[in-house]
Amino acid sequence: TGTLGKSPRCSAPRLGSGGSGERTGRVRAGLDGLSRCRREQARLKDSVVEEDTEEWQKDPHFSGLQRVGGVDLSYIKGDESRACASLVVLYQDCRMVTVTAPYVAGFLAFREVPVLVEAVQRLQQEEPQLQPQVLLVDGNGLLHPRGFGTACHLGVLTDLPCIGVAKNLLHVDGLARDELHREQVRSLQRSGETFPLTGTSGKVLGMVLRSYNSSSKPLYVSVGHRVSLGTAVRLVTACCRFRIPEPIRQADIRSREYLRKQLCAPLELLEAVPASPESSKKEAELED
Repeated sequence: TGTLGKSPRCSAPRLGSGGSGERTGRVRAGLDGLSRCRREQARLKDSVVEEDTEEWQKDPHFSGLQRVGGVDLSYIKGDESRACASLVVLYQDCRMVTVTAPYVAGFLAFREVPVLVEAVQRLQQEEPQLQPQVLLVDGNGLLHPRGFGTACHLGVLTDLPCIGVAKNLLHVDGLARDELHREQVRSLQRSGETFPLTGTSGKVLGMVLRSYNSSSKPLYVSVGHRVSLGTAVRLVTACCRFRIPEPIRQADIRSREYLRKQLCAPLELLEAVPASPESSKKEAELED
């Protein structure tokens, strides 16, 4: 692979206490930070490769593919700055990390990619023979307001083939979860069936995939880096024992289990606390 790069830290506008002058200054600084992030995304986007670059990708049975990795972050309820970053590929790397950037729609990569790059670097140093040949990312790739989602960002900085796998449709380029979209989703009857996500620009941004016969909820697959959309869909389908492809599913399960073990409260007390709707929904999706 190429040399691992680092994505710059970007700030986001925050409103809080203080005088109007102080708040205005914070907002201006935040907007300047987002402008830097947009420029960085545009710069890195030029390096995205939307084609198959590996021999195993061109084989209908993926002969030669042995290591498919999955990455995910799980956050502590009520604490947006602490999370467990998880990389799974015959090898497991789960550890607590500090997330410094706030969540801003369209800029998730600046929040999560730095710690995922560090996980890939640790794997290259500690178990280089287990380096993944492709990474499945819980997020979008080209299916993004500026065509450069988390899967693209991680792929370019690590120079690894990456695929974006999202559970919800991102409304970009005229795409919407309207009645026509819902009707198309209902038309997917069996595992492996798809339809393209074509924006008003005419560009195909990704594919809607029914990944599991027993689940009517689709996945939204998009190119991250060094893989074609057709190969991405075939590989995601092949990795699904349930709705979520197994590498991402295992990364999520293991990161949440790691959090449970790291928190001071006894496990039985943690389980007694009502889960948030978001966490309950996420756990249900893993088994769906």
